[in-house]
Amino acid sequence: MPLTTPASQVARGFAMGAADIVPGVSGGTVALVLGIYERLIRNVHAGAHALKELTRGRTSEFVPSLRKVEWVWLISLLVGVLAAIAVLSSVIEDLLHDHPVRMAGLFFGLVAGSVIVAWRLIKMVTAPELAMMTGVGLVLFLILGLREETEAAGEEIVTEPWWVFLLAGALAICAMILPGISGSFILVMIGMYTEVLGAVNDRDLLPLVATAIGCIVGLALFSTVLNWLLEHHHDLVIAAMIGLMLGSLRVLWPWPNGTNTTELGSPADDVAIPVLIAVAAFVVVLAVEVVATRSQRRG
Repeated sequence: MPLTTPASQVARGFAMGAADIVPGVSGGTVALVLGIYERLIRNVHAGAHALKELTRGRTSEFVPSLRKVEWVWLISLLVGVLAAIAVLSSVIEDLLHDHPVRMAGLFFGLVAGSVIVAWRLIKMVTAPELAMMTGVGLVLFLILGLREETEAAGEEIVTEPWWVFLLAGALAICAMILPGISGSFILVMIGMYTEVLGAVNDRDLLPLVATAIGCIVGLALFSTVLNWLLEHHHDLVIAAMIGLMLGSLRVLWPWPNGTNTTELGSPADDVAIPVLIAVAAFVVVLAVEVVATRSQRRG
Protein backbone atom coordinates (compact mmCIF):
# COMPACT_ATOMS: atom_id res chain seq x y z
CA MET A 1 0.00 0.00 0.00
CA PRO A 2 1.51 3.40 -0.98
CA LEU A 3 2.54 5.59 1.93
CA THR A 4 0.49 8.53 0.54
CA THR A 5 -2.94 6.96 1.16
CA PRO A 6 -5.30 8.27 3.89
CA ALA A 7 -4.77 5.04 5.81
CA SER A 8 -1.02 5.61 5.87
CA GLN A 9 -1.57 9.18 7.07
CA VAL A 10 -3.74 7.90 9.90
CA ALA A 11 -0.86 5.58 10.84
CA ARG A 12 1.57 8.50 10.81
CA GLY A 13 -0.80 10.57 12.92
CA PHE A 14 -1.14 7.66 15.33
CA ALA A 15 2.64 7.64 15.79
CA MET A 16 2.64 11.41 16.38
CA GLY A 17 -0.18 11.16 18.91
CA ALA A 18 1.59 8.38 20.77
CA ALA A 19 4.69 10.57 21.03
CA ASP A 20 2.75 13.59 22.33
CA ILE A 21 1.49 11.59 25.30
CA VAL A 22 5.01 11.24 26.72
CA PRO A 23 6.63 14.23 28.52
CA GLY A 24 9.83 15.10 26.65
CA VAL A 25 8.78 13.51 23.35
CA SER A 26 7.03 15.47 20.63
CA GLY A 27 4.83 14.58 17.71
CA GLY A 28 6.94 17.05 15.77
CA THR A 29 9.90 14.71 16.21
CA VAL A 30 7.93 11.87 14.62
CA ALA A 31 6.84 14.16 11.78
CA LEU A 32 10.50 14.96 11.08
CA VAL A 33 11.44 11.27 11.00
CA LEU A 34 8.56 10.46 8.64
CA GLY A 35 9.49 13.30 6.32
CA ILE A 36 6.19 15.19 6.66
CA TYR A 37 7.15 18.00 9.03
CA GLU A 38 7.47 20.84 6.53
CA ARG A 39 4.34 19.70 4.69
CA LEU A 40 2.46 19.73 7.99
CA ILE A 41 3.59 23.27 8.79
CA ARG A 42 2.62 24.46 5.28
CA ASN A 43 -0.89 23.06 5.65
CA VAL A 44 -1.40 24.49 9.14
CA HIS A 45 -0.13 27.84 7.87
CA ALA A 46 -2.57 27.71 4.93
CA GLY A 47 -5.44 27.06 7.33
CA ALA A 48 -4.30 29.90 9.58
CA HIS A 49 -4.18 32.23 6.57
CA ALA A 50 -7.76 31.29 5.64
CA LEU A 51 -8.87 32.00 9.21
CA LYS A 52 -7.15 35.39 9.09
CA GLU A 53 -8.98 36.30 5.87
CA LEU A 54 -12.31 35.36 7.49
CA THR A 55 -11.66 37.46 10.61
CA ARG A 56 -10.83 40.41 8.37
CA GLY A 57 -14.18 40.03 6.61
CA ARG A 58 -12.53 39.19 3.29
CA THR A 59 -14.89 36.33 2.42
CA SER A 60 -13.89 36.41 -1.26
CA GLU A 61 -10.37 35.35 -0.24
CA PHE A 62 -11.51 32.87 2.40
CA VAL A 63 -12.62 30.04 0.11
CA PRO A 64 -9.54 30.19 -2.20
CA SER A 65 -7.33 30.10 0.90
CA LEU A 66 -9.18 27.04 2.22
CA ARG A 67 -8.57 25.24 -1.07
CA LYS A 68 -4.82 25.47 -0.51
CA VAL A 69 -5.13 23.14 2.48
CA GLU A 70 -4.71 19.43 1.74
CA TRP A 71 -7.79 18.53 3.76
CA VAL A 72 -7.81 14.77 3.21
CA TRP A 73 -4.13 14.56 4.12
CA LEU A 74 -4.47 16.81 7.17
CA ILE A 75 -7.69 15.29 8.53
CA SER A 76 -6.31 11.76 8.11
CA LEU A 77 -3.29 12.81 10.15
CA LEU A 78 -5.50 14.39 12.83
CA VAL A 79 -7.66 11.25 13.06
CA GLY A 80 -4.52 9.23 13.76
CA VAL A 81 -3.34 11.67 16.46
CA LEU A 82 -6.69 11.63 18.26
CA ALA A 83 -6.96 7.84 17.96
CA ALA A 84 -3.53 7.41 19.55
CA ILE A 85 -4.40 9.69 22.45
CA ALA A 86 -7.69 7.86 23.03
CA VAL A 87 -6.25 4.33 22.72
CA LEU A 88 -2.73 4.60 24.11
CA SER A 89 -2.82 7.24 26.83
CA SER A 90 -3.70 4.80 29.62
CA VAL A 91 -1.41 2.08 28.22
CA ILE A 92 1.64 4.34 27.99
CA GLU A 93 0.84 5.87 31.38
CA ASP A 94 0.83 2.38 32.94
CA LEU A 95 4.08 1.42 31.20
CA LEU A 96 5.76 4.63 32.33
CA HIS A 97 4.61 3.93 35.88
CA ASP A 98 5.55 0.24 35.96
CA HIS A 99 8.73 0.34 33.82
CA PRO A 100 10.04 3.94 33.93
CA VAL A 101 13.69 3.11 33.23
CA ARG A 102 13.04 0.79 30.29
CA MET A 103 10.46 3.13 28.74
CA ALA A 104 12.90 6.03 29.11
CA GLY A 105 15.48 3.90 27.28
CA LEU A 106 12.98 3.38 24.47
CA PHE A 107 12.22 7.08 24.09
CA PHE A 108 15.87 8.06 24.47
CA GLY A 109 16.75 5.82 21.53
CA LEU A 110 13.88 7.19 19.45
CA VAL A 111 14.86 10.81 19.99
CA ALA A 112 18.59 10.11 19.52
CA GLY A 113 17.79 8.48 16.16
CA SER A 114 15.63 11.47 15.29
CA VAL A 115 18.62 13.76 15.83
CA ILE A 116 20.48 11.87 13.09
CA VAL A 117 17.47 12.15 10.77
CA ALA A 118 17.17 15.90 11.36
CA TRP A 119 20.93 16.40 10.87
CA ARG A 120 20.57 15.00 7.36
CA LEU A 121 17.97 17.67 6.57
CA ILE A 122 20.52 20.46 6.94
CA LYS A 123 21.86 21.28 3.50
CA MET A 124 25.15 22.73 4.76
CA VAL A 125 26.39 22.62 8.35
CA THR A 126 28.36 25.79 9.12
CA ALA A 127 29.37 27.69 12.25
CA PRO A 128 25.97 29.45 12.67
CA GLU A 129 24.11 26.12 12.54
CA LEU A 130 26.46 24.56 15.08
CA ALA A 131 26.14 27.59 17.36
CA MET A 132 22.34 27.52 17.11
CA MET A 133 22.24 23.79 17.81
CA THR A 134 24.53 24.05 20.82
CA GLY A 135 22.90 27.16 22.27
CA VAL A 136 19.31 25.92 22.01
CA GLY A 137 20.24 22.50 23.35
CA LEU A 138 22.11 23.94 26.33
CA VAL A 139 19.34 26.42 27.21
CA LEU A 140 16.64 23.73 27.10
CA PHE A 141 18.84 21.32 29.08
CA LEU A 142 19.23 23.94 31.84
CA ILE A 143 15.55 24.95 31.78
CA LEU A 144 14.42 21.36 32.14
CA GLY A 145 16.67 21.02 35.15
CA LEU A 146 14.78 23.79 36.97
CA ARG A 147 12.00 21.35 37.80
CA GLU A 148 13.36 18.09 39.14
CA GLU A 149 10.10 16.19 39.22
CA THR A 150 8.25 15.96 35.91
CA GLU A 151 5.27 14.13 37.37
CA ALA A 152 2.36 16.40 38.08
CA ALA A 153 1.97 16.99 41.78
CA GLY A 154 -1.04 18.29 43.61
CA GLU A 155 -4.77 17.96 43.45
CA GLU A 156 -6.44 18.04 40.03
CA ILE A 157 -8.67 21.09 40.55
CA VAL A 158 -9.24 24.35 38.68
CA THR A 159 -7.96 27.40 40.57
CA GLU A 160 -6.71 29.72 37.80
CA PRO A 161 -8.80 32.27 35.82
CA TRP A 162 -9.84 31.51 32.22
CA TRP A 163 -7.21 33.75 30.62
CA VAL A 164 -4.41 31.67 32.20
CA PHE A 165 -5.84 28.60 30.46
CA LEU A 166 -5.86 30.54 27.18
CA LEU A 167 -2.15 31.36 27.52
CA ALA A 168 -1.34 27.80 28.60
CA GLY A 169 -3.10 26.38 25.55
CA ALA A 170 -1.19 28.71 23.23
CA LEU A 171 2.16 27.70 24.75
CA ALA A 172 1.39 23.98 24.83
CA ILE A 173 0.25 23.75 21.21
CA CYS A 174 3.42 25.51 20.03
CA ALA A 175 5.50 22.90 21.81
CA MET A 176 3.52 20.05 20.27
CA ILE A 177 4.59 20.97 16.74
CA LEU A 178 8.21 21.54 17.74
CA PRO A 179 10.49 18.50 17.83
CA GLY A 180 12.09 17.84 21.18
CA ILE A 181 9.50 18.85 23.76
CA SER A 182 5.86 17.95 24.26
CA GLY A 183 2.90 20.13 25.14
CA SER A 184 2.22 18.03 28.23
CA PHE A 185 5.70 18.76 29.54
CA ILE A 186 5.23 22.49 28.94
CA LEU A 187 2.05 22.34 31.03
CA VAL A 188 4.01 20.62 33.79
CA MET A 189 6.80 23.22 33.60
CA ILE A 190 4.38 26.18 33.96
CA GLY A 191 2.35 24.47 36.68
CA MET A 192 -0.82 24.06 34.59
CA TYR A 193 -0.86 20.30 34.02
CA THR A 194 -3.10 19.49 36.99
CA GLU A 195 -5.26 22.55 36.26
CA VAL A 196 -6.00 21.42 32.69
CA LEU A 197 -6.45 17.82 33.80
CA GLY A 198 -8.84 18.98 36.51
CA ALA A 199 -10.87 20.94 33.94
CA VAL A 200 -11.09 17.85 31.74
CA ASN A 201 -12.11 15.56 34.60
CA ASP A 202 -14.69 18.04 35.97
CA ARG A 203 -16.02 18.92 32.49
CA ASP A 204 -15.44 22.58 33.40
CA LEU A 205 -16.49 24.27 30.17
CA LEU A 206 -15.02 27.78 30.52
CA PRO A 207 -11.35 26.77 31.09
CA LEU A 208 -11.64 24.03 28.45
CA VAL A 209 -12.98 26.48 25.86
CA ALA A 210 -10.28 29.01 26.83
CA THR A 211 -7.60 26.32 26.41
CA ALA A 212 -9.00 25.32 23.01
CA ILE A 213 -9.08 28.94 21.82
CA GLY A 214 -5.52 29.40 23.07
CA CYS A 215 -4.45 26.33 21.07
CA ILE A 216 -6.09 27.67 17.90
CA VAL A 217 -4.61 31.16 18.26
CA GLY A 218 -1.17 29.86 19.24
CA LEU A 219 -1.09 27.38 16.36
CA ALA A 220 -2.21 30.00 13.85
CA LEU A 221 0.39 32.54 14.94
CA PHE A 222 3.26 30.13 15.48
CA SER A 223 2.71 28.18 12.25
CA THR A 224 2.86 31.43 10.28
CA VAL A 225 6.18 32.39 11.87
CA LEU A 226 7.59 28.87 11.57
CA ASN A 227 6.57 28.55 7.92
CA TRP A 228 8.34 31.83 7.10
CA LEU A 229 11.46 30.75 9.01
CA LEU A 230 11.59 27.40 7.21
CA GLU A 231 11.33 29.16 3.85
CA HIS A 232 13.97 31.80 4.57
CA HIS A 233 16.28 30.22 7.18
CA HIS A 234 15.77 26.50 6.69
CA ASP A 235 19.11 25.22 7.98
CA LEU A 236 19.11 27.42 11.09
CA VAL A 237 15.56 26.32 11.97
CA ILE A 238 16.44 22.64 11.60
CA ALA A 239 19.58 23.24 13.70
CA ALA A 240 17.42 24.81 16.42
CA MET A 241 15.12 21.79 16.31
CA ILE A 242 18.09 19.47 16.70
CA GLY A 243 19.09 21.54 19.73
CA LEU A 244 15.60 21.08 21.19
CA MET A 245 15.84 17.31 20.75
CA LEU A 246 19.32 17.17 22.27
CA GLY A 247 18.22 19.26 25.26
CA SER A 248 15.11 17.13 25.77
CA LEU A 249 17.28 14.03 26.25
CA ARG A 250 17.69 15.21 29.84
CA VAL A 251 14.09 14.18 30.52
CA LEU A 252 14.60 10.85 28.76
CA TRP A 253 17.83 9.74 30.46
CA PRO A 254 16.75 6.42 32.02
CA TRP A 255 18.52 6.72 35.37
CA PRO A 256 17.61 7.11 38.18
CA ASN A 257 13.88 6.96 37.48
CA GLY A 258 13.12 7.45 33.80
CA THR A 259 10.87 10.31 32.70
CA ASN A 260 9.63 10.79 36.27
CA THR A 261 12.57 13.08 37.03
CA THR A 262 15.12 15.29 35.26
CA GLU A 263 17.76 14.31 37.80
CA LEU A 264 20.76 12.66 36.11
CA GLY A 265 22.34 9.55 37.61
CA SER A 266 24.81 6.84 36.65
CA PRO A 267 23.43 3.63 35.11
CA ALA A 268 22.55 1.24 37.92
CA ASP A 269 20.48 -1.86 38.62
CA ASP A 270 18.47 -2.31 35.41
CA VAL A 271 21.06 -1.41 32.74
CA ALA A 272 21.39 -4.04 30.01
CA ILE A 273 17.75 -4.16 28.91
CA PRO A 274 17.21 -0.35 28.75
CA VAL A 275 20.42 -0.02 26.71
CA LEU A 276 19.35 -2.76 24.29
CA ILE A 277 15.92 -1.17 23.95
CA ALA A 278 17.49 2.24 23.27
CA VAL A 279 19.78 0.79 20.57
CA ALA A 280 16.87 -1.06 18.95
CA ALA A 281 14.75 2.12 18.96
CA PHE A 282 17.64 4.09 17.45
CA VAL A 283 17.96 1.56 14.61
CA VAL A 284 14.20 1.49 14.01
CA VAL A 285 14.08 5.28 13.59
CA LEU A 286 16.85 5.20 10.99
CA ALA A 287 15.15 2.32 9.19
CA VAL A 288 11.82 4.17 9.11
CA GLU A 289 13.56 7.25 7.74
CA VAL A 290 15.13 5.20 4.94
CA VAL A 291 11.76 3.68 4.00
CA ALA A 292 10.03 7.08 4.11
CA THR A 293 12.74 8.67 1.94
CA ARG A 294 12.53 5.91 -0.69
CA SER A 295 8.73 6.20 -0.75
CA GLN A 296 8.92 9.94 -1.32
CA ARG A 297 11.37 9.49 -4.17
CA ARG A 298 9.08 6.97 -5.85
CA GLY A 299 6.11 9.29 -5.33
